[in-house]
Amino acid sequence: MTGITFEDFTPGRVIEGGPLTVTQAEIIAFAQEFDPQPFHLDPEAAKETFVGQLIGSGWQTAGFGMRLLQKHVFRGATSMGSPGINELRWLRPVLPGDRLSISVRVDTCRASNSKPDRGFVGFAMTVLNGDGERVMTQIFTVMFPRRGVASLPPRAVSPADAVPSAEPDDAEQLHFLEATPIGAVRDLGGHNFTPEAVMAFAQAYDPQAFHLDPEAAQHTHFGALCASGWHTAAAWMKRLHITRGRDIAHTAKTGPVPQLGPSPGFRDMRWLAPVYAGDTIRYSCTLIDKRETASRPGWGLASHQNTGVNQRGEKVFAFTGSVFWQWASDA
Repeated sequence: MTGITFEDFTPGRVIEGGPLTVTQAEIIAFAQEFDPQPFHLDPEAAKETFVGQLIGSGWQTAGFGMRLLQKHVFRGATSMGSPGINELRWLRPVLPGDRLSISVRVDTCRASNSKPDRGFVGFAMTVLNGDGERVMTQIFTVMFPRRGVASLPPRAVSPADAVPSAEPDDAEQLHFLEATPIGAVRDLGGHNFTPEAVMAFAQAYDPQAFHLDPEAAQHTHFGALCASGWHTAAAWMKRLHITRGRDIAHTAKTGPVPQLGPSPGFRDMRWLAPVYAGDTIRYSCTLIDKRETASRPGWGLASHQNTGVNQRGEKVFAFTGSVFWQWASDA
């Protein structure tokens, strides 16, 4: 692994890069695959929603940020991956035609105590649109190889067990946020990460060797082709909407369906173990807090804890998110 090392970074350094122009076709294509909400899918339908216009999915904005990060901060090279995101905030919608750029500050540099071939670099990244307005901020850590230090051997990877994507057992009744109990858990079912999908997502948003090329991935510390962390997160969103679609159809038979709005961000996202090509990750979502919002009458803000577990029962993914959720029925 060459091209970028831990020693290339010093605290206080600021790295800028861009632009990347966002197209309406890209916004809609991503939404169709991972986040099929009306305000991401259709300009006309978006006018009748919480946000009032077509906007990009926040998960896609994170993907664009990753693409810019890899190009300008990693200089097109491959890192050693990231253990997670401390905090991410979506501050302003990304619109078709926006020209995104990044400003990345190096906050901390720390050599690993247990693995001498790598170090941890803490970053604070801001994604800006063409008017210089902040659309997303992110605080996170990335691992990089140490210069002149022999790499530890790649981990041994067993072939993934054959486990297909799985649906939850039954559709469930959806409730307005006021009536939804704290602690409510929704099984979102499973998503299978095929090699083709892993590489396609990486090509678009996270072009690092261990996501792009099965042969090259064998020579990295991961030992085999693995999914981008952002692919793992986007698949959670996909499973949320698939499950919610079944619940909406069930709920609509007897009464009004509570609506969801956009998310202001999340915290404590942890990629706890690699998601390898062939793995099936089963996701779940737990409501952990709620409050009615004063600025948006009729809406509340829900906090939710989310996890992903692979076919071997290992937790590979977790984060705490928030979303606007219709507080009570108008009926």
